[in-house]
Amino acid sequence: MHIILGGTGHVGSALAKRLIDAGEPVTIVTHDPQKARQTGTARTTVPQGAKVALADVRDVVALRKVLQQGTRLFLLNPPAAPATDTDAEESLTAKSIVEALDGTRLQKIVAESTYGAQPVDRAGDLGILYDLEKALETQPVPFSVIRAAYYMSNWDAALGTAQKEGVVDSMYPADFKLPMVAPQDLGEFAARLMTQPAGKTGVYYVEGPELYSAADVAAAFSDALGKPVSVRVTPRDKWEEGYQAIGFSPAAARSYAAMTAITLDKHYTVPDAPVRGHTTLRAHVQALAGRKDA
Repeated sequence: MHIILGGTGHVGSALAKRLIDAGEPVTIVTHDPQKARQTGTARTTVPQGAKVALADVRDVVALRKVLQQGTRLFLLNPPAAPATDTDAEESLTAKSIVEALDGTRLQKIVAESTYGAQPVDRAGDLGILYDLEKALETQPVPFSVIRAAYYMSNWDAALGTAQKEGVVDSMYPADFKLPMVAPQDLGEFAARLMTQPAGKTGVYYVEGPELYSAADVAAAFSDALGKPVSVRVTPRDKWEEGYQAIGFSPAAARSYAAMTAITLDKHYTVPDAPVRGHTTLRAHVQALAGRKDA
């Protein structure tokens, strides 16, 4: 049985569908009873054929009971609500998950991490997921790590401003190119790792077919919507203010601004030979703009 933490999100749901299509049994962990009741309907991202287990990842005992039912685990530390102190909340969640591993019979873990993961305080996922990687090294279950590039789905929220105002908001300069990856490509690669022998482990960097910029994002929306779309850049000295304007707490805004700075300044390891997904930014945006619920 494959257990998926984060199975109702972009990557986890893509992974679950891949495994189910391959005839693999899947259980998705969620804390939301509504999603458990709506499995397989259009109102939920839980794929048809997946079992659902109700458990809060902060409840170590309940989560351990779910994990004891599986042999393979996909571990994605769930994001905290932006209005909270995201670093503090996500750190606690990661610690709870690692604690819940004790006493299980898991044979393999695949953990989702990020490009730029490094020992740093108050820089969002970069520090939190690095700490998670190091914590996994202290437990006995073989594990692999996917260090994912910037999610293309992070731009999904730009569809509204692109449609209404003809702009895409960016903290990065319009011409700054960085690795991006589509969630479905991450799900496909994660499925491959989940079904490989337990002893096959490693750290894998996964990105899309090429680097993209905010200007490329705007061009993709322009093409998809059939109208001009430009980039509206938030200056560096306004990043924290910009994050707070869209609902981030002051603490979260500081962390995300620090994470943005590390990415912009390229203070992270760039892999020589990353795993490359096949989904282009244009294809991702075309699919997004064409969705009936978009």
